[in-house]
Parts: sequence; C-alpha cells; structure tokens
Amino acid sequence: MPRPTRAISALTGIVALLGMLLGIASPAQAAVPDRFGFALWNGAAVVPAGTFPAASTVIPVGVGIYQVKFAGQAFPGGVVHVTAISNGPRWCQADNWGPSGADEIAIIRCFRAGGVPDNSGFSAFFTTASGAGAGGPYGYVHTQPTGAIISQYNAVGAPNSVTPLGVGQWSVKFPGIGSGGPVDGSVQVTAAASVPTRCKARNWVSTGAQQEVIVFCFNSAGALVNSRFTVTYQQKTSLYGPAIPPKYFGYLWHVPGAGPATTNFNSVLGFGANTLIAAGPGLSLVTFPQIGFLPLNVQVTAVGSNSNFCGMNFPWTVSAPHLYVRDVNCFTNAGAAVSTGFTVTANSRL
Repeated sequence: MPRPTRAISALTGIVALLGMLLGIASPAQAAVPDRFGFALWNGAAVVPAGTFPAASTVIPVGVGIYQVKFAGQAFPGGVVHVTAISNGPRWCQADNWGPSGADEIAIIRCFRAGGVPDNSGFSAFFTTASGAGAGGPYGYVHTQPTGAIISQYNAVGAPNSVTPLGVGQWSVKFPGIGSGGPVDGSVQVTAAASVPTRCKARNWVSTGAQQEVIVFCFNSAGALVNSRFTVTYQQKTSLYGPAIPPKYFGYLWHVPGAGPATTNFNSVLGFGANTLIAAGPGLSLVTFPQIGFLPLNVQVTAVGSNSNFCGMNFPWTVSAPHLYVRDVNCFTNAGAAVSTGFTVTANSRL
C-alpha cells in the first residue's frame, strides 16, 4: 500500500496542535477518570474483547503508523500507554493525542529492532482525570524532556514534578500519595515521540511522603536520549484510577524473579496472588486469577537501567475467570530474546 505521506503529516499536525491543549486546566470532576478508553489491535482488526468503548477504531495510515479513535472520550490532557503485540522484537510508542469532536484521537507508531517502522499488533490505553476520587495512591504525568509538565494528575491534588537527571534520565515525583515502601504498587512508562524511542522505568521508590519513579529513554541505537514520555503510578487501583469498581484489575513486577509482595496485587485475591512462569528465552507466562472479565486491557513496561524492552507475544486470553498473558516477551536493543525486568498490569472495564 503506498504510504499516504500528506495524510500522515496533516493528521499528525492536527493532533500535535490538539496536544498543545493538554496543559489547559479542566473542570473539577467528582470521580476519576473524566474519560478513558483502550483498544486491542491484532494487526488486522480491532478485537472487541480488548476494546472500550466498543465503537473505538484503529486505522493504519502508513507503515507502522496507526490512528486510534477512542470513541466518545474526548477530553483535554491525559496520558497514553501502548504495548506492542508481536512474536518478534518490536515496540510501539505514542506520538500525539488530543480531542477531535467527541472522540479522542491518538497516533501510535511501531518499530522493529533497529528503529525501522514496521507493522505490529498493539494494546493502546488512554485516560484523563481531574479532581478527586482515585481509588488509591494514583497519579500520572505527560512531560516534556525539560521537565515541563504537559498534563498531570495526583490523587490528593498535589503538584507532581519532573526533574532531568542527565540525558535521557528523569526523576518523577508524586507527592502526597506515599506508602510504607520501600517499593509498592506498579508503574507504566511510554515514549511520546515521532522518532523511534523507548522509555522505561529504571526503578521506583515508595516512601511515606511520595512515590518517585526514575525514567530512562533510549533511541533505536540503545543510547540515552531526551524525549517526551508518559508515566502512570498505580497502587491498589486500576490503571485508569478508580477502585472498586472496577472490580477486576491487577499488576505484577518481575525483577527478574518475584518483586516484593506489595508489587503483586490482585483486586479479588489481594497481594501475591498473580503468578509468573518462565516460558522460554525472554518469555514469561503471567496469570491473573479471578480477574479475567472482558473487556479488559493489558500493558507492559520494561524495568531496569539497560536498553532492553518488553511487549507481548500474543494477545492475552481468558479462561473464565482467569486471565493469561501468554507471553510477555523481552529483547535486547539488538533484538535478541533476554530475561529482564518488567511490570505488567491488567485492567477490566467491569
């Protein structure tokens, strides 16, 4: 299919302009989120079991470039996360997003190892929030490389902060939503760029005063690089903020090996209930018991100081009431399978 260069340029420009509105203050709401949506693209079609609202669509607009419409979810601000679904070394990232009429439009770009644009399946997620009402310690940030915050949310209303630590390195602090620590909850991080870029959590630290996430971003050569990015912190709440409802969500940190019990949570069974089994080089079968209720969304983020990255081998499956991610797959910058750290989060609409 010929690449519609002008259409891509115009569409990206429109969404980029809309993205400039992301920092505009929104009216306070009584509950979190204001809007949210997710979409599962299997490389050929939208999968209803992984998509909400049901009318949401994915349209390929070029090699490795997709327009995702979260139907009826238009709202300024918010964050987008995306995870590649491929049995090869591919990753996906957000480019821009913003309201278009009643819908929220996001541009997603996917690449294979080496930074070459390539088609891929993916799981995309959008949420935006204001006011009070998060179900637990929860917050997000969309930031410029300089640390200037484009949009943010904090469950207690405190201002988050982003501090550059060096090229491709930042400290993101969520004050007022602290916990016992030393590491609690879970994080998701996504690069926001038009050029091939991957962002991840190097680590995070929980204290009584705040949550602090250290974010690293890399270019396609595996070198640290400055970039926009999004980061979401969740603890005993869904990736889009509330609990409970939704009744069914969970997260897990693979170090490799099991992380602290406080980083493995299941909304039905509590701490430590989710499991991980090595399924081959760089592959991990993750089971979330009792929370497999559709529609739902799964996101994966690599954790560590190297340029390794992670996604999913295939779309997740449900054998009611259990959810199976078969498998999380991780790669070196060169595209070789590798066992590395990651977080995985599953979040139902119900």
